[in-house]
Amino acid sequence: MTTFDTTKPNILHYLVSWLGMTDINACKSQENIGIGPVAQAVQQGKYDQLILLNNYPPEQISEYIRWLESIASKISIDIRQVTLTSPTNYAEIYEKVSSILDVLVNAKPSIRLTFHLSPGTPAMAAVWIILARTRFQAELIESSREHGVRSVDFPFDLSAEYLPDVARQKDARLECISAALPPLEPAFDDIIHRCRPMQRILHKAKKVSLRTLPVLIEGESGTGKELLARAIHRASPRRDAPFVAVNCGAIPSELLESELFGHVKGAFTGAHQGRAGFFETAHQGTLFLDEIGELPLSAQVKVLRALQENEIQRVGESKAVKLDIRVMAATNRDLLREVSLGRFRADLFYRLAVAVLKLPALKDRPGDLGLLMDSLLDHINREARDEPGFKHKQLTPSARNILLGHSWPGNVRELMNTLMRAAIWSDGPSISEEDILEAMLPIMDNQDGQSILNRSIEQGLDLPQVMGEVAEHYIHKALKETGGNKTKAAKMLGLKNYQTLDNWIEKYGVG
Repeated sequence: MTTFDTTKPNILHYLVSWLGMTDINACKSQENIGIGPVAQAVQQGKYDQLILLNNYPPEQISEYIRWLESIASKISIDIRQVTLTSPTNYAEIYEKVSSILDVLVNAKPSIRLTFHLSPGTPAMAAVWIILARTRFQAELIESSREHGVRSVDFPFDLSAEYLPDVARQKDARLECISAALPPLEPAFDDIIHRCRPMQRILHKAKKVSLRTLPVLIEGESGTGKELLARAIHRASPRRDAPFVAVNCGAIPSELLESELFGHVKGAFTGAHQGRAGFFETAHQGTLFLDEIGELPLSAQVKVLRALQENEIQRVGESKAVKLDIRVMAATNRDLLREVSLGRFRADLFYRLAVAVLKLPALKDRPGDLGLLMDSLLDHINREARDEPGFKHKQLTPSARNILLGHSWPGNVRELMNTLMRAAIWSDGPSISEEDILEAMLPIMDNQDGQSILNRSIEQGLDLPQVMGEVAEHYIHKALKETGGNKTKAAKMLGLKNYQTLDNWIEKYGVG
């Protein structure tokens, strides 16, 4: 039986339940049905708050809510209106409930959850079981007039991937057909994916691979920008020519020009012989400028000229060298913002941003995490199989759940490193929940260390943007604190009502 210690300080116990017709009828006549499952659980359990999910018209439940508040005055009741096309649609129920619980858990990390199985349809009860055994640690209860409220225990553990077929993504092939998407080239096979956002990105990449247009790949660190660039190169007519990758942020500023464009013998102290630069090495192939946003302005001018003229000059030489290269660039910065702040040349940005591909963060790729976990662990097993004492590693269901529930701010790179550490920490063939927890790095507070009131204005300041950052930060914080309740959030922020909050959300583009 799953139990939680609710006596610990700062831990709040939340009961989450659907509202059923038996509950609604209970406030009118209790002779045959009693007080109903929800009221029964509230009266017999020690809960700080009831999150009541309702699929009925609000006017149909108003009398019941007044009655419930009168007999359960010691508990806070939060009514969440949930619109369903059908109370037996597993996928829709799963999606709506997960969304509510995500906001709830993010806003109150210290809460303990209990899911009530009795109210609602069998589909609703099935989803509670899945969620309690996969994404959310929760106690399950059921209630009846004859037996009262009882804890329900299921003697098995599930992985969060083992969901009913109706809650899974549609078959990728059918999605491609319905969206009129052509099949991908084998060059893209290394990019493991299932989700629709990645499907769209890769089909755009396939189209652009056949052209010589410049490509700008945007995305957070660890999302696989270089992997995508290499795939585009392999699918292009230049596949048999060099692919030269350059980390623009890793080259010392005093060596940038020489590294990019080469130099002749004697061009500077230490130049004992001539050398071709990255541009020249990529002749007839692809030059990939990674972290292009790190280039200083002085180097940006010279890169722009090389792209415009299709030629370079080695350091110490006046003769121009004609080149035939395809340029791709990548960045984890917002280059348009960098342009507005004067840190990136607008003309270079527009030269590079002909075909723009924005890779989604791992947390925005539904259905891909499990595939990536399996693929990366398989890679780790292959790489380590010749090492002394090697044991083929597998993830336990509880370990998978920990990984599936993590936000992965470092994206695929962080996932790979975590699996590598966990494989090293585990003694046997199974990677346990404990191994994963020990291998995971703490999530860093995303602060740049610069106070909002202490920013330099010597190079100019975008005041509307700063105001937007402040508004977005506190709107998000208020919505988390109130579990998504806009009326409460508006009051917390000193706004007149939730309509005013909606206006602010629209004005500042709060997602």
